[in-house]
Amino acid sequence: MADCRIDFFEPSSLFGIHRLNVNNQEHISNSPEDTFYIGKQLAKLFSKGCTVALTGTLGSGKTQLTKGIACGLGINEQITSPTYTIVNEYSFQSSAFFHIDAYRLNDDKDFEEIGGSEILNSGSICVIEWSDRILKCLPDNVIKISIEITGPSSRLIKISNREDS
Repeated sequence: MADCRIDFFEPSSLFGIHRLNVNNQEHISNSPEDTFYIGKQLAKLFSKGCTVALTGTLGSGKTQLTKGIACGLGINEQITSPTYTIVNEYSFQSSAFFHIDAYRLNDDKDFEEIGGSEILNSGSICVIEWSDRILKCLPDNVIKISIEITGPSSRLIKISNREDS
């Protein structure tokens, strides 16, 4: 089981409409189910306008974490990686959740050309896989999550604010 509980994040760590102070948290996932659960718990703290920047190698669990986030937001649709479509949009609670995969983008300019700024400024919750490809486009208050493969099924998940890293 993941190193997390229902109270795994302190509600008092929230401030501002979409500013989460994560203070360089680290969590161990020992399975895809753990990674999903961590995402589900994180979602409880996200509010409209929140941007989450995911990094990690191929197969590290970025999409699995995103599936957990979507589930935690109450999205009941099948969540798939938007590798070829670049952006998937899902509706929840009269808002939108954008799942972006920047893997096929060459740079920040490509992101701007597909309407990236409009998406990030839409007031929606956005999760961006391969966010290191579009660093200049990320807002200052982005929540950074890196996933490191530490074993066949285990992952080290590091969560920080942009200015913490």
